[in-house]
Amino acid sequence: MNYTELKANIQDICETTFTDDQLKLFTQQAEQKIYNTVQFPALRKNQTGNMSSGNKYLTLPADFLWSYSLAIISSSEYIYLLNKDVNFIREAYPNPATTGVPKHYAFFTDESLIIGPTPNAAFEVEFHYGYYPESIVTASTSWLGDDFDSALLNGALVEAIRFMKGEADMVALYQKMYMEAITLLGALGDNKLREDAYRSGQYKMSVG
Repeated sequence: MNYTELKANIQDICETTFTDDQLKLFTQQAEQKIYNTVQFPALRKNQTGNMSSGNKYLTLPADFLWSYSLAIISSSEYIYLLNKDVNFIREAYPNPATTGVPKHYAFFTDESLIIGPTPNAAFEVEFHYGYYPESIVTASTSWLGDDFDSALLNGALVEAIRFMKGEADMVALYQKMYMEAITLLGALGDNKLREDAYRSGQYKMSVG
């Protein structure tokens, strides 16, 4: 389902003509909910770079959605950092001037990770993360619209009917169909972000 078809379906089912801005809002709200609920293996990237010696922060990619792993690359070996809560980092490494080989990282802001201890060298790193793909609104087609249009359509319908202040039973009906689609997606993806010895996924809710 492309964006033109999606807009037509929303308006046909709601029996209402919406503005382009309203349709854009319904669609992007649905996309946000879906991408923040299900961890899709198809939407992963690896990015390499370097830490800055003496700098405990690491800038996140612009399309970052959730973290999967962060590793220091040393002599072709990967040393995985443990993903912790930011409060753990602050308590474990209270003095930023204390440097060493980083062991932990945490989601600090929408734009950065915090590293502990503060790196004592410009370590090469590889960041494995889930990314937010281009919206069907701007791309006209999308991976979600092509493969899982029921989740996208029903998610957008929930937003549209709520916007219209529709009957509670109608909202409940499309919410049920949306959740059924999400359950199916969860069986194909990881559903909720998992924790293991190397990672404890955190995801960012805000989407531009």
